[in-house]
Amino acid sequence: MQPINRPIRWGILGTGAIAAAFATALRQVTDATLLAVGSRNQASADGFAQIHNVDRAYASYVELAADPDVDVVYIASPHTAHFENTMLCLGAGKHVLCEKPFALNSTQTEQMVALAKHNGLFLMEAMWMRFIPLIVELKRRIDAGDIGQVRMVQADFGFRAPLNPNSRLFNPELAGGALLDLGVYPLAFSALLLGQPTEITSLADIGRTGVDEQSAYVLKHKDGELSTLASALRTQTSMSAWVYGTQGRIHLPKQFWRAKEMVLYRNDMEPEPIHLPYEGSGYQFEAQEVVDCLRSGQTESKVMPLGDSVSLMNTMDTIRRQWGLTFSIEAE
Repeated sequence: MQPINRPIRWGILGTGAIAAAFATALRQVTDATLLAVGSRNQASADGFAQIHNVDRAYASYVELAADPDVDVVYIASPHTAHFENTMLCLGAGKHVLCEKPFALNSTQTEQMVALAKHNGLFLMEAMWMRFIPLIVELKRRIDAGDIGQVRMVQADFGFRAPLNPNSRLFNPELAGGALLDLGVYPLAFSALLLGQPTEITSLADIGRTGVDEQSAYVLKHKDGELSTLASALRTQTSMSAWVYGTQGRIHLPKQFWRAKEMVLYRNDMEPEPIHLPYEGSGYQFEAQEVVDCLRSGQTESKVMPLGDSVSLMNTMDTIRRQWGLTFSIEAE
């Protein structure tokens, strides 16, 4: 792929809350401009464009993908549509940043990756957690051996949502449940630090709507390391993470996936608080990565490579198979 030697022109597919947060975050990104938005109707596109100062508003995703001046599209649609929307944009020659979960299963994920590679296009899962300054520093400290060899990771993401069978969280027709919506974060956190698992054991409480309302996962990794992870839609959890090493431990006490602080405990030493605050949602860091990759001619990110997205989806497929949980939309 040839480097793009000018500001990168973005399109946003979708007009929901995440799309709005991303549009706002793009203002903090160097060498980026928001050119277009696509929705399923003109009124929604026009309203979004007016609020976020977008020049072009399209009444369909097809029109957005066909705009010859758009370089890259951020897919902000519901996760049941990620595969379809990504394939549309890649087929139209657009680079893509797709929200997580990347797709519904590994079959879809592999098709997305194959099309991107065939067309020589950039593709990345929007695992924005990996680009947050504190997570970058956490990985640097661990790689530098600050807590020795990592032996165990613990992380959870859960809240108590009102039970609404029609909402995307609880509706099986919308691929609801804790795993795909929330569990992807602790699983991705574990993968960042320990790589893909060699063994997986999981349990879920399947609620009356037919989706996992809470679930837990124990992963074993290649050198015997363990990850103990959980996610929940009807249970408030600590939303924290611990990383345990042979010479210390690190605690991310608040919303580990968007953390601004952590505490490093080295054996027999005083705790070291580490603060790395940032403004806004934090989406600007992943957007900057996309821009930097496109301007340097890279078709995938070294921080969030496509192989990691495939591996993560394989893990979630294995977990759902253990529960016997499939979604009707996957058979379409």
